[in-house]
Amino acid sequence: MRHAPPSVPAVTGPRAAPVRRPRLRVLPRAFYRRDPREVAPEMLNKILLGPDGCAARIVETEAYCGPIDEAAHTFRGRTPRNATMFGPPGHLYVYFTYGMHWCANTACGEEGEGVGVLLRAAEPLAGLERMRARRPRATSDRALCSGPARLCQAFGITGADDGTDLVRGAFRIMSDGVPPPPDPVVGPRIGISRAVDAPWRWHVGDSTHVSRR
Repeated sequence: MRHAPPSVPAVTGPRAAPVRRPRLRVLPRAFYRRDPREVAPEMLNKILLGPDGCAARIVETEAYCGPIDEAAHTFRGRTPRNATMFGPPGHLYVYFTYGMHWCANTACGEEGEGVGVLLRAAEPLAGLERMRARRPRATSDRALCSGPARLCQAFGITGADDGTDLVRGAFRIMSDGVPPPPDPVVGPRIGISRAVDAPWRWHVGDSTHVSRR
């Protein structure tokens, strides 16, 4: 692991009053050990926390369902590239795409299934100066994490973080008690060429931080 475990900052944001440290809790392994189509909508409004204090509220996710999903990296089986997705749930699967971007997923289901959830967009809450330094071309704070590649860049997530344990490792996904939206927007996933009609993308309906086509 290249980072020390993260400290837990007091998190604030336009959607909630300041959150006291004791209220933040790490999502347990059992949260991830389910069908990604259950995990993805429930991950909305959870907080991604980095080892340097950067934090953002997750506002958009996509489920990828392994052998029944032609758009999943794991559709054709295990490879050195996607091995993390076949490992224990609750680990970070990081992959390189378009020869220029990193994207991050959470491994879900049972070990060996090869299913997971893409972290597609988030609302920055803490560590914005660090995020801006990593994304100097961002035109606004709304653009810092409004897409899977932007999110990884803002948090400094790279291939070195592939396999990170989200329960005990450097990057963690936390709950501050804010529930997922009762009526998230549901629709097809973005940026894929297969299984394009599957309604496996969820986002917070009134968020200005979701990604755009």
